Amino acid sequence: MAASLCLGMAAPRLSLAQAPAPAPAPAPVTLSGYLQVRDTYQSDVGLTASINRARLAASGKLRQGITWRILGEFRTGSVGTGKASVALMDAYARYASGPWAVQAGQYKAPFARQYITSLPDVETADRAAVVDALAPKRDIGVMGEYAFRKIATLTAGVFNGEGQNVTANADSTVLGVGRLVVRPVPEIVLGADVARYFGDSTRYGVDAGYEGPALTLRAEYLAQTRDGSGLPRDRGWYATGAYFIVKSVQAVGQYEYFDRPAVPTSPKTQAWTAGLHWFPTARDLRLTAEYVSRSLGDPGVRTGQFLSQIQVRF
Repeated sequence: MAASLCLGMAAPRLSLAQAPAPAPAPAPVTLSGYLQVRDTYQSDVGLTASINRARLAASGKLRQGITWRILGEFRTGSVGTGKASVALMDAYARYASGPWAVQAGQYKAPFARQYITSLPDVETADRAAVVDALAPKRDIGVMGEYAFRKIATLTAGVFNGEGQNVTANADSTVLGVGRLVVRPVPEIVLGADVARYFGDSTRYGVDAGYEGPALTLRAEYLAQTRDGSGLPRDRGWYATGAYFIVKSVQAVGQYEYFDRPAVPTSPKTQAWTAGLHWFPTARDLRLTAEYVSRSLGDPGVRTGQFLSQIQVRF
């Protein structure tokens, strides 16, 4: 009788111990993105309205140290095939442990400060011509990163070299990219980068910046040499200044220069940009008015363009 009573009392405990452990809660997924709606006016073109960018990203953490991100761009019928579409921009996984990190997938190659900076954070509405031309853009590959305290970060990666959303390496050569960023003091940032298309060409650049509470100054130089061609190198630079006149209004100015003497169809570019950003509530809403005076060729044909843009971030 006593034995039966003891077994009866133990049965609930045994049943409880054998119950399966509850499934772990799914990791939260964070949605983010931005939208840019733009109007431009040019004397020989007229007034044009466009969706300059519409991007949506999903990101999350699998477990300690492992994160992922997927970014898509919604394109209007004015790009690509002429049909509205969705293009994959980023798709990668990243593992970080202490000062070390490894990243694999599709993402921006770590080259050119203005390019690797997200466009909503760039001081001007568009990137400089030399950056658009010489930065290797997004590609598929793997890279490693090492951060020494808050003073220096070294990043190096190997990519297909075929560009965005191209999953085959057609020529069996690769693109190697490296970038070093140093902050001797919190307000000063210095960078140097190199990109080697093996068997083809080498691109390199240096940049410097001052980031104060109201004033921002940046400059960057990029160039490209072609293997065994004897042709003059592509080269260009830009200098940017931005200053908060009041807490919600920022004045921006930029000068840029780009020359590809070995490419007859690419005339020398020189441009001045002047503009104002208004942040009526916070940094998630930016209203821009900007004028760009651009000279193409030598001695040069000058054109002017005025643009206004609404940028929303979430």
